[in-house]
Amino acid sequence: MTAKTINTGTNDLLASLDGGVLTLTLNRPEARNAMSGEMNAALGEQLAKAEVDAAVKCIVLTGAGKGFCAGGDVKGMAARDDGTVGAVTIDEAIHRQRLNQRATAGKLFTLPKPTIAALPGAAAGAGFALALACDLRIMADTAIMTTAFGRVGFSGDYGGTYFATQIVGAAKARELYFLSDRINAEEALRLGLTNWVCPADDLAAKTREIAGRLASGPTVAYRYMKENINRALNGDVMECLDLEATHHVHLGQTEDHREATKAFVEKREPVFNGR
Repeated sequence: MTAKTINTGTNDLLASLDGGVLTLTLNRPEARNAMSGEMNAALGEQLAKAEVDAAVKCIVLTGAGKGFCAGGDVKGMAARDDGTVGAVTIDEAIHRQRLNQRATAGKLFTLPKPTIAALPGAAAGAGFALALACDLRIMADTAIMTTAFGRVGFSGDYGGTYFATQIVGAAKARELYFLSDRINAEEALRLGLTNWVCPADDLAAKTREIAGRLASGPTVAYRYMKENINRALNGDVMECLDLEATHHVHLGQTEDHREATKAFVEKREPVFNGR
């Protein structure tokens, strides 16, 4: 069967449907697939359509080139340099962030179809959160994960604190967020952050194998398996997403965040002052 290319309205997100598997590819390889407004909007739109499209049995989220997703565009943040949220008020910015997080990470977690994150390379910051929002993860043996937020003066967004806590427990989640260390594929597998690790050259084939099995499986049963598992988890993911959005936008106003983005561009360690 020939894959059907889907027009997402932006080159920042590619989409194709093949044998019931919808593949969504974050496509800013020159920036390790860091998020853009167009990418996020298109991802939300495609996930909303996939949820009610009977032809879609399984969703694969991956990244173009050598990365999965570097999260927010730190260089773009540093270029602003003033901690502003653009032309909107801070309350409008928080509301928009909440809507986007629910439409992307929240939808990956809750839509009644299996979702897979295929990581050819780094999943950092919000990219780490998007990967954890998926039901299953496959990593190339050269890929890494990192929360990264402690290095840029943010507290985390896109549900990562919720998903990480559910997977590795609160103590380990605190370690991952406070220290923002890099986690290689072997350690991610040991911690349960990924389900499979394979040679980088085999990632596409392994992803097709797992996605194909899911696409040809009992879709109604999967719907209720997923609902059962999600209901079994403590807490409410949407409340977590909303709280993260509030803190994320507020932290964009801090001196520490602005210092961290400058340090990132200047390739030095940031000096945090708690302001």
